[in-house]
Amino acid sequence: LLALPVKGLGMSLFTKQKAIFFVAKSSKDDLTLLGQLIAIGKLKPVIDRQYSLNEGSEAMGHLEGGHARGKVIIAVDRAAGA
Repeated sequence: LLALPVKGLGMSLFTKQKAIFFVAKSSKDDLTLLGQLIAIGKLKPVIDRQYSLNEGSEAMGHLEGGHARGKVIIAVDRAAGA
């Protein structure tokens, strides 16, 4: 799972683009604000693709291949498990 960030850091040694690695800390206030911005339409999450739960391996392949340009969603059908 860390292969892509590590690859990006290594590649930045040989290109003009520089990569940095950081871990963001989110707080309850930050998440509340984000939720409010989404609710009023000022912030729109970018969804690249949506997969069903049985397509999980395809979703991981899409992510690991570096193809995702937004969030990749795996939908869980609650009716199937009931």
